Amino acid sequence: MLLSAERVIFAFSKEHSPALRLSAPSTLDVETLDCFSNQLRDPSDTIEKLDWDRVNPATGPIYVEGAEPGDTLKVTINAIDLDEKGTVCCLENEGTLGHRIEGAHVRVVPIENGFVRYLDLAIAVKKMIGVIGVAPAGDPVNTGTPGRHGGNMDTLMITEGSTIYFPVAAPGALFALGDCHAVMGDGEIGVSGLECPAKVNLTIDLIKGRALEYPFLENRDEFAAIVSKPTADEAISRATEMMFEFLAERLTYTDPEIVMLMSLVGNVQVSQVVDPEKTVRFVFPKQYAPDIKY
Repeated sequence: MLLSAERVIFAFSKEHSPALRLSAPSTLDVETLDCFSNQLRDPSDTIEKLDWDRVNPATGPIYVEGAEPGDTLKVTINAIDLDEKGTVCCLENEGTLGHRIEGAHVRVVPIENGFVRYLDLAIAVKKMIGVIGVAPAGDPVNTGTPGRHGGNMDTLMITEGSTIYFPVAAPGALFALGDCHAVMGDGEIGVSGLECPAKVNLTIDLIKGRALEYPFLENRDEFAAIVSKPTADEAISRATEMMFEFLAERLTYTDPEIVMLMSLVGNVQVSQVVDPEKTVRFVFPKQYAPDIKY
C-alpha cells in the first residue's frame, strides 16, 4: 500500500477529508515532500521564490477505522528511505542566531553512502521525521506547530525502529506525516535541518480506550514523553510529570523512590526551540524497568 505525496495538508484538522482509509493494523509506504514542498531543490532556487503557504506539508490524512477519542494510535516507523540530496537554510532574525546573519542563505547538499556532504565535511546521516501527528480535538493546528496532537515536534528519536503513541482526539485519528531530515541537531537552532523528501514505511495500529495526554515514544532501549508548551520550562515540567505518572502506574516502587530513580538515570532532552511551542522530551532507559510496557 502506498500513499503518494499528491495529497498533503498544511494543518492538522478534524475537518479534513481522508486521503486514505485503512483498518488497524496496517503497514504502508508514505511519500513525503520536504518542508519546503520541494521548492528549494536546485542551487539556483532562492528564498525569494518560496511560496510560504506551502511550507511544512504533511502527507495524508489517513483515517483509521474504529479510532475514537480516548484511544491511542500506535505508529511504528519501520524504514525511512531518503532522497539523494537535501536543503538547509538560515534566515535573518529566525532561530536562536538569526540576529547574527543578514538575509537568507540556502544550500542544496548531496547525500552519498550514508553521509551528508556539507562544505568540506562528511556528516553521518541520522534520519528522522519532523512532522507527525493526528487531528486535534479543537481548532486546526498548522503543521509548523507542535502540541498534544504531535505535529512539528522535530524530535530526533522519531526515527527507524521507534514506536510513537498518539492520543486520538477525532474520529479516525486523521494521521499525517512529513518534514523528514537526513540530519538535524537537537534544537534545530537555525530553523532548518537537512530537509529531504523521503518514503517512509510504517505500521499503524490502534489501542482502544487508553491514551496519554501527549505523544509518547519507545524504541528498543528507551521510553520518552514528548511535550510541547509555550516555554521550554513548562514543557520540561509536564514531560517530567508525564514520565513519573507512566512509571508510577507500572512500578511497585514508592513515589519518592521513583523520583530518585528518574533523577539518577532519566534525561531531559531538548527537541526543538524554534517553533511557536517548544518541545522537550524526558527519556527513561528501559533497562531500569525491563518488564513494563505502554
